[in-house]
Amino acid sequence: MNFSDDELERYARHLVLPEFGGRGQRALARARVAVVGAGGLGSPCLLYLAAAGVGRLTIIDDDAVALSNLQRQVLFETADAGEMKAERAATHLHALNPHVETVAVPLRLEADNVDALLAGHDLIIDGCDRFSTRLLVADAALAAGVPLVSGAVGPFDGQVAVFKGYDPALPCYRCFVGNPEDQPERNCAAVGVLGALTGVIGSLMAMEAIRELSGFSPSSAGRITLFDAMAGRFRSITLPKDPACSACSAQ
Repeated sequence: MNFSDDELERYARHLVLPEFGGRGQRALARARVAVVGAGGLGSPCLLYLAAAGVGRLTIIDDDAVALSNLQRQVLFETADAGEMKAERAATHLHALNPHVETVAVPLRLEADNVDALLAGHDLIIDGCDRFSTRLLVADAALAAGVPLVSGAVGPFDGQVAVFKGYDPALPCYRCFVGNPEDQPERNCAAVGVLGALTGVIGSLMAMEAIRELSGFSPSSAGRITLFDAMAGRFRSITLPKDPACSACSAQ
């Protein structure tokens, strides 16, 4: 594919990178990415993916913008309050980069629609705030054989990992968390979250997605990156594959 003059200027800082260049930019332009959750993590992640030139972004979120979101959900403006996040996100992202196709899906992702909503994508990003939904997304990504970029935050800590459990040598999400369907949900409205923390983790999620799609460096699948905002420290831990995992042991 050939880039227009506008695209050549827009992506100039990518194109001059020897490790990235036109090959990496073309890979992004051809990519179809589904992002589950347009909140604190999804907002910065989506902004960087759109700016980078990912060809199609599907935004899945059934929530409306609230003023209390704006402390961390940097994709939205005060005037967006009361509007559906998926729809406003699609509009703002297209305004940022009109070369990117943005698809708004203002629906809750559930067991009876997860496969259909996530089908046809090259990579799935999970930035949702419900553990039950995370498990649905992880299982769907594993079944589809596509990479899953997963991010999560607590009040002052966060984590990012890439899961490719369809590879016999790599763990899936359930290798990491097990089968905790009955685990209680944590609500940031109750426990709070440092706004800038979501920007750190959401940006790392975009970085991992771009790494997977463009291949500018080896995949980080099989490791998890942890960030402690209190201490201002990162660390990386290797994640083993669970040979008895209920999800990927038969892959």
